[in-house]
Amino acid sequence: MTMSCDHPDLLPLDEALRRLWEALPAPSLSEVRAKRDDPATDRASMDGVALRASEGRIPRRILGTLFAGEDPTGFTVVPGTAVRIMTGAAMPPGADAVVPVEQLLTSGITTSPLVDPSPGDHVSVRGCLARAGDLLLAEGTPINAARVALLAQEGHAIQTCPRIRVGVASTGDELVQNPLPHQLRDSNGPMLFALARTLGAEAELRAPLPDDPIALATALRAPGDIRILLTSGGVSMGDHDHLPAVLKELGATILFHRIRLKPGKPMLAALLGELLVLGLPGNPVSAYLNALLFLSQALARLEGRIAPDPWCKGRLTAAVKYKGDRPLLHPCRLVGGRLEPLPGKGSADLVTLAKADAFAWIEPGGLEAGAKTRWLPVL
Repeated sequence: MTMSCDHPDLLPLDEALRRLWEALPAPSLSEVRAKRDDPATDRASMDGVALRASEGRIPRRILGTLFAGEDPTGFTVVPGTAVRIMTGAAMPPGADAVVPVEQLLTSGITTSPLVDPSPGDHVSVRGCLARAGDLLLAEGTPINAARVALLAQEGHAIQTCPRIRVGVASTGDELVQNPLPHQLRDSNGPMLFALARTLGAEAELRAPLPDDPIALATALRAPGDIRILLTSGGVSMGDHDHLPAVLKELGATILFHRIRLKPGKPMLAALLGELLVLGLPGNPVSAYLNALLFLSQALARLEGRIAPDPWCKGRLTAAVKYKGDRPLLHPCRLVGGRLEPLPGKGSADLVTLAKADAFAWIEPGGLEAGAKTRWLPVL
């Protein structure tokens, strides 16, 4: 009996991404509380003059200038006076409002407000952002750039995540430096190395691995100083596709194997101790698209970032006919912000991959010209 290659029990893409995300540990913060009021004193929120609001629009004599970081006690604002003040500077004693530069008439050392000031105008009051002891970040909060800034403000040690180290290794006895007609050069390795670097990883391109279970097991037992191993090939149904069985023999946890996507169905993800193995299909279009989706997800999780959304939205300039029962990622050019389908020739078509700007998501049954769909950029 012949069985369709499009099995209905294949794992949907979104479920595979979810499993990968939840299986990986994310760096996070301990509880962070404010060590002092924020701001720690009343501060000017505009460039202008600090004055007593109750005196209205009468002219004031300018006593001097306060810049951010300067001790404000060198000036005391008494009736008929004001202090020129810059954004972020602490308010001087006696002043309760700031009139912005554009609302002043100034001549020499005399300035007059053009508006009636009110107490608190353009002043960031002490503690208006946080009070000493307030919970700023709960325990377990992921790290991001804004939270690093908050840690610095509160005097905590700066926690930053190093770039994730990714090893890239193609598999296959057919990969050689000087190929005969029945052999190939390794193109997936350099492609995935470049993509990993583009996605922000510290990448290491390794020599191709042979189609040999013992060699694969040796490489997996001693992966070196990497957090992710990105392989291509060896994950389908062929006699030389040894990676899934070798991982199982080594006690790896298989997160998923085979997803509902074309191209890219044989995709595998596994955890071998702390090593994440992303086993990509061997054909270049499949390898590229799966790496774009799953490596970006893994890097974000391990670095403590939010889950990335790689999808854009656009309309097709022409119909894409498709009879399969898996969602299809179809190569396109971007022309005037619209998706122009290319005549792709399958998952081995590196030429079209190199020409494409995007891959459009095509549901089973195809899409008509003008239809709106999501798409992945080719980075």
